[in-house]
Amino acid sequence: MSRLQVAIVDYGMGNLRSVANAFKAVAPSISVAVTSDPEQIAQAERVVFPGQGAMPDCIRELDARDLRQAVIMATKQKPFLGICIGLQMLFEHSEEGNVPGLGVYPGQVKRFPSECMIDVNGAKLKVPHMGWSQVHQTQTHALWADIPDQARFYYVHSYYVAPDEVGLTAATTAYPFDFTGAIARDNVFAVQFHPEKSAAAGLQLLDNFVNWKP
Repeated sequence: MSRLQVAIVDYGMGNLRSVANAFKAVAPSISVAVTSDPEQIAQAERVVFPGQGAMPDCIRELDARDLRQAVIMATKQKPFLGICIGLQMLFEHSEEGNVPGLGVYPGQVKRFPSECMIDVNGAKLKVPHMGWSQVHQTQTHALWADIPDQARFYYVHSYYVAPDEVGLTAATTAYPFDFTGAIARDNVFAVQFHPEKSAAAGLQLLDNFVNWKP
């Protein structure tokens, strides 16, 4: 039996099928599975953790399905792509529900502060941050290949990551202040936006992930 090429972690939440369909669109010949089997995740060549939902629910479901260790090991051993909550869970603590994350990287997940949500014209900005925003690439990276700087990606979130290490940040987005839109280190790349909902730029990022050799 051939090795699974992309495992999409099923923790009972999120738009898992749309992520799987996006991978099949960019790389129809590869094997992709949505799975909650820790062994299948451990054996896969690449792991994707997509997300929607709240951090407390995410962590609870990871533990209920015995997926915590499989996910942590994937971040250490193979190409790993985190999407939205799949980025946030990598950090130490979240203000959402006041819960610890997986602690792969030092830093916090913070809510957009209401007192700062004012645009340049003095108008109130909504939380959640929802819609298309420009992404400024702050690192050269294989997953940015053929994606122009300041390309627009689709966001929907009320919380953002604040890494302790500035060097982790691979992109920023302004809403209204600059926050971390992506991180990169070794075999891990994780984004706050949703590439599966981001038209050509998002599909290019997923294609780059399939071909990435960190």
